[in-house]
Amino acid sequence: MASAVCAYADNAEEANKSNNPLNLAPGANLQDYYTPRLYDSNVHTNDALLRGTLPIAPNDFIGVPQLLRATLPISTRPDPHNGYSTGIGDLNLFDIFLLKTDGVQLGIGPQITAPTAEHDELGTGKWQAGLAAVAIDASPSGLLGALVQYQSAFAGDRDRAHVESATMQPFIIHNLEKGWYLRSTGTWTFDLKNDTHYIPIGLGGGKVWKSGGNIFNTYIEPQWTVERKGDGLPQFTLFAGINVTFGK
Repeated sequence: MASAVCAYADNAEEANKSNNPLNLAPGANLQDYYTPRLYDSNVHTNDALLRGTLPIAPNDFIGVPQLLRATLPISTRPDPHNGYSTGIGDLNLFDIFLLKTDGVQLGIGPQITAPTAEHDELGTGKWQAGLAAVAIDASPSGLLGALVQYQSAFAGDRDRAHVESATMQPFIIHNLEKGWYLRSTGTWTFDLKNDTHYIPIGLGGGKVWKSGGNIFNTYIEPQWTVERKGDGLPQFTLFAGINVTFGK
C-alpha cells in the first residue's frame, strides 16, 4: 500500500509539472486545434502551435523568477479564392514574472504579438502588445487556475482593421492513477473591437510518463462551444498535443 501511494504521488507530481504553465523548467510542445466547421459556414480551420518555454533565474536586476514563452502558429484558413491558405501565423511572446510561488502560484508580465503571418488571412497585420497573467493552485489531486491575456494593436498595416482582444483559459486538471489524468482547458476568446466572443468547454484526458530526466505528456480534449456572439466562430474543436518538460 505504501509503495502504491508513493507511486501515485510521484505520477501526480510529474503530471502537475507537465501541465502547469508556471512550472520553472525548459519545455517544448506541439498543440493542434482542428475545427471541422464554423457556425454559419461550411469551412474548417486548423492551428498547429509550436511552443517553447524557457525559465530565467532571479538575478540582481530582477529578483523574481521569469518564464519566457514563444508560440508560433502554423494555420489553415479560407482564402479569398474559395480555397485555403496554410502557413505561418503571427508570433506571440510573453514574459511572466512569478510574483508568488508558494500556495497559489501567481505570475504576470508583458506580451507582444508580431505580424509574421505569410498571408493576410493567417494574421492581423498588426503589432500587438498587452499583459498575460496566470494563477495556479497545485495539489496532488491536480491543478486549478487560469491564464488571462489582453492585447491591443499599436502599429502595423494601416489598411488592416484595428485589433483588441482578450482570452481566458481555465485549467482544470484531475490526476488519476499511473500518470493518467482528466482535463478541461478550453480558451474563451473575446474580440473587444467587434464585440464578439465564443466560450468553449472541453473534456478530455492525457497520460504522463517519465523517460530519463524528461517528462512526456500526450493528451486529447474535444471542446464544444456553449456560448457565442457573432458568426464564423467554431462549433466544435478537437484539441490534442504533446508536451516535453526537460530535466525535471
